[in-house]
Amino acid sequence: MTPTRVVAFGGGHGLSASLRALRHCVPGLDLDITAVVTVGDDGGSSGRLRAERGGLPPGDLRQALVALAGDHPATRRSAALFQHRFAAAGGSGGAAGVGGGAADPLAGHAVGNLLLHGLTELLGDPVVALDHAGAMLGAVGRVLPMSRQPVGIEARVRGADPDRPDEVRTVRGQHQVAVTSGTVESLRLTPAAPAACAEAVTAVATADWLIFGPGSWYTSVLPHLLVPGLAEAIVSSPARRLVTLNLVAEKETSGLSLPDHLDTLRRYLPELKVDMVLADSKAVGDPVAVERAAESLGARLVLAPVAVTDGTPRHDPAALGAALVPVLGADR
Repeated sequence: MTPTRVVAFGGGHGLSASLRALRHCVPGLDLDITAVVTVGDDGGSSGRLRAERGGLPPGDLRQALVALAGDHPATRRSAALFQHRFAAAGGSGGAAGVGGGAADPLAGHAVGNLLLHGLTELLGDPVVALDHAGAMLGAVGRVLPMSRQPVGIEARVRGADPDRPDEVRTVRGQHQVAVTSGTVESLRLTPAAPAACAEAVTAVATADWLIFGPGSWYTSVLPHLLVPGLAEAIVSSPARRLVTLNLVAEKETSGLSLPDHLDTLRRYLPELKVDMVLADSKAVGDPVAVERAAESLGARLVLAPVAVTDGTPRHDPAALGAALVPVLGADR
């Protein structure tokens, strides 16, 4: 029997939670997992490597690889190494811990970021480098970039300056968009039409399920819909589509309700049809508005307790996986 082919879109912690949840679906389901990752990060270690040496920002790609790392003790140690960040030499601390500095250029860098960058230089192709890194980690799935070229993220934001709440200005860079205190009115990539990763397009075309979210909506989820080749593949794929909603609004989505999250998907990809929308039963509040927004995309709303129980706004991979099993395992 062929495995169920699942493609998960996103970046950062949201995609990592989704991938860990998919791993919890095994052995109940036989899954072939592919992660398609945003490549717009310009902050922290990834931003430094991108600015100083070029190439794809590796941080979100690294996080996805670690989420899929195998369970053998050796691969778990390798995963921990990928996540290890260099402290400032001699405990000097300060700005070098994040931004680096002439005195200690390694400070703040994740080992996995450096390794991915080195593999890409050595092998000449980021996809080949990711496949090699996946083999090193015993990954139970494949990690692909949404494009082989890094992109910039720009947003038109109303009220980015608290002293001028009605002024609309352009906020540039994934990090700045993610932390903006204003209201995002529109989003775009630079370049405007980056080439889609061919392997990602193939994965989408042959998938049984496409999963969007959870994650930072404007900087991790929506960018995939702005890559023309990827957007076309998403619309034309015979796969069913699932959207996992966030638990709370982040800075970049302040004032954006859960129904609004769904509306933005249709705004940036009007042809998108969705089969299921998964939301936490407590976070959703009154489900009527969310249900209507889901129905406008052609989807059915599924409510389940998918948050951790300590009160923090984080998805529990085991609970999210338990909610995904009956959805992904359902017959067409």
